[in-house]
Amino acid sequence: MILSEETKVPLAALPVQAFKAHLHLGTGFAESAVQDAVLEGYLRAALAAIEGRTGKALISREFSYRVFTWRDVEGQTLPLAPVGQILEMSLIDVDDELTIVPAERYRLCADDQRPRVVPRGSQLPTIPTGGYAEIFFTAGYAETWEELPSDLAQAVMMLASYYYEYRDQSAGGMDVFPFGVNGLIERFRTVRSFGRIGA
Repeated sequence: MILSEETKVPLAALPVQAFKAHLHLGTGFAESAVQDAVLEGYLRAALAAIEGRTGKALISREFSYRVFTWRDVEGQTLPLAPVGQILEMSLIDVDDELTIVPAERYRLCADDQRPRVVPRGSQLPTIPTGGYAEIFFTAGYAETWEELPSDLAQAVMMLASYYYEYRDQSAGGMDVFPFGVNGLIERFRTVRSFGRIGA
């Protein structure tokens, strides 16, 4: 299974100016665009880290998900939430011949934790031997930063600040979350329910 980001978070959706204020940068620095690219990088890194930790897309954009075998022919769980729309499903055979699956054959079963693509009939279309299925979809809580849940937005700011603070360390700080961030994102983390009690 391969998840790919088809469209990136647009620069306009990143709160670079608010991040400057959050860092309490000097007035002259805050009005300058010299460091904007650097601050953008830390915001993107923090955003990606929190999305990876929670399994949630924050800013809405397009993704593709390549599946070589359905986990369940009665419905395939998608690796990100919340999913807004299934854009397309296609089947690609061993010779790279592509067949688009009609939208009437499947639908989105929306869920804040485990969204699924489910068949409108008895099962999802058969994946060709040696080939794969590819699902294109949109996922994300909001189109703009201002529409994000406030705790997620604050967590990104805090983590980006942490990365910025430790930017000069050759090895440090980038593999752990600072105090407070885990608490802010805890309610968004995907609940794992595949294991058995006592296993």
